[in-house]
Amino acid sequence: MPWSDDPAVVALGGGHGLSASLAALRRLTSDLTAVVTVADNGGSSGRLREEFGVLPPGDLRMALASLCGDDRWGQTWAKVLQHRFSSDGSMDGHAVGNLLIVALWELLDDQVAGLDWVGGLLGARGRVLPMALTPLDIAAEVRDASGEVAVVRGQVAVATAAGKVLDVRLEPAAPEACPEAVQAIAEADWVVIGPGSWYSSVIPHLLVPGLRTALGATSARVVVNLNLVAQAGETDGYTPADHLAALHRHAPDLRVSVVLADAGSVGEEASLRSACAALGAELVLADVALAGSDGQHDPEKLARAYAAILGAN
Repeated sequence: MPWSDDPAVVALGGGHGLSASLAALRRLTSDLTAVVTVADNGGSSGRLREEFGVLPPGDLRMALASLCGDDRWGQTWAKVLQHRFSSDGSMDGHAVGNLLIVALWELLDDQVAGLDWVGGLLGARGRVLPMALTPLDIAAEVRDASGEVAVVRGQVAVATAAGKVLDVRLEPAAPEACPEAVQAIAEADWVVIGPGSWYSSVIPHLLVPGLRTALGATSARVVVNLNLVAQAGETDGYTPADHLAALHRHAPDLRVSVVLADAGSVGEEASLRSACAALGAELVLADVALAGSDGQHDPEKLARAYAAILGAN
């Protein structure tokens, strides 16, 4: 696929990993769509989800904040959106952006329109969509140190599971995908998956039937951006190759064009190259780690790596 000055890019994930990816991609294109996990059940998002029966807004809020520009307007609104109240009352821990999103959902009775209005207020350089139209729960089979296998439920429990995650599924099992997200994938030039919490933020997208079908049908090239480190409590002991194996196990029909990994974090490069070859994917190694930080991507370095991939393929 030839290079386009403004390629259509869809990024899938959630949390801090997706935020770093979006902060990089917004430097490269204005045609950017984030498709965000909606399974969070902890903190401010979990409380709002339980009280109002809405999608958990936290990961959506973080994605919107990461799409704000670097000018004074963008950075001020990003800080407002991310600001959390601190008090001895019921507002403690709530993020301003979560409340704003839920307020617009109530006023407009339309989840996508509400997110678009927040994006317009912020001057966001891209669009943020939920991966599904109903709140989801994640259930995982986890094997503990004694070899016993148990099922844990909820994104927080899965992300902090004490043991090896064997399998993950969604409840309900076949949620309706956001139609706008399906359309964005169909029209994309590139789809970027990861980085992020592998079992609680990344793989769940591949378990939504509508999204999985769209990914199988799209002509877009797929980039998998690997995490810098294994996540304690979720992917303890995983190598980069193990992350790819887990992805393939849950979505064996996913066609991957490029795997991006940090050059200083791959460990056994031969094993990773073999895993990429088995998927028919090109391995790209680059310096994308944030200096002085454990496990975080540097948006500026990541932008350079993405630019090289989108330009060379």
